[in-house]
Amino acid sequence: MQKILIVEDEKAISGVLHSILSDELTEYEFVIAEDGLEGFKHIEKEDFALVISDIKMPKLPGTELLKQSMALKPDSTFIMISGHADIDSAVSCLKDGAYDFISKPIDINRLITSVKNALIKETLKKENKNLQNENKTLKKKVNKKYQMIGESEPLKKIQEMIEKVAVSDARVLITGPNGAGKELVAHAIHNLSERSRGPMVEVNCAAIPSELIGHVKGSFTGAIKDKQGKFEQANNGTIFLDEIGDMSLIAQAKVLRALQESKVSPVGSDKEIKVDVRVLAATNKNMAKEIEAGRFREDLYHRLSVIEIYVPPLDERKADIKLLVDHFSGLISDEHGTALKKFDDSAIKALEALSWTGNIRELRNVVERLIILGGPTVSQEDVASFVRK
Repeated sequence: MQKILIVEDEKAISGVLHSILSDELTEYEFVIAEDGLEGFKHIEKEDFALVISDIKMPKLPGTELLKQSMALKPDSTFIMISGHADIDSAVSCLKDGAYDFISKPIDINRLITSVKNALIKETLKKENKNLQNENKTLKKKVNKKYQMIGESEPLKKIQEMIEKVAVSDARVLITGPNGAGKELVAHAIHNLSERSRGPMVEVNCAAIPSELIGHVKGSFTGAIKDKQGKFEQANNGTIFLDEIGDMSLIAQAKVLRALQESKVSPVGSDKEIKVDVRVLAATNKNMAKEIEAGRFREDLYHRLSVIEIYVPPLDERKADIKLLVDHFSGLISDEHGTALKKFDDSAIKALEALSWTGNIRELRNVVERLIILGGPTVSQEDVASFVRK
């Protein structure tokens, strides 16, 4: 139960305040302090949803109680009352952080209204703080999910490239095999860029064109309402075109126009929507062969590949396997709610000796399998038993 502190040296007044407010606010517990010093001791020990304090009191006046309490707990909510009210006192208290100032004799209706409003404000403030904390926690989880793990030379070169390109708005084409971590590179570029406060929108490039540019209600069968396209969703942020080699020629034409003119026209609409988007793209295909075969537009390729970053397969950066195993072990243990399971040196060497055609994605799946099926400490024998190559 949340508490309200009443600090008042006149017992008759504190008794009346307690009696009236406790009838109105049955969900709160009330604490009475007979002077400012006693009130401050309570505030030091516990948190209060609201403090109602007289100004003129022995030992520690209400003005000092307010200042000291706000210094100790800046989020405290105070309502000050005084029988010696003047404009200067009221202004001073409000400047020092008080929510309200009420003169004696107290208007009960005015007091009840002020107290209820102060408690609503306090509740909203706590909810907002909780939401901010949840957002920070979520952001940490997301960042951890897309963290690039390793100390191998190939990874160091990629990280150096990311740091150089992130500060610009240049388009980047990320190449490499499936499961190598191309999406991690894209997220790292976005997170280090000035657009990191904006959205990062990922697009499956097998998507139909209307998903990229949006559509209006009635533009085709099934279009029961207006739908914002991916480019518009990514406005002032980054759009990540994943596996561009799977994009249809019709969709390629729409993307090319969006890049050339920084505009999109939703399907069924004559309206042009301006978009400010940085484009990152990725592919596991040989784009020269795709262009030669007529499956990909050469003009679009050149627009997307201002800078190219190659992400090598895991077999070319096996020095990172131990760090990746430790990283995945922590993530998987958190997901399963189990104790962290260690991999001994023999298990790591056995994993390093294998060929990883599925790359980092395959390694993560293997680590999860070994955590579930392996012994208390995963060993070479566990790798031999549960990893078929």
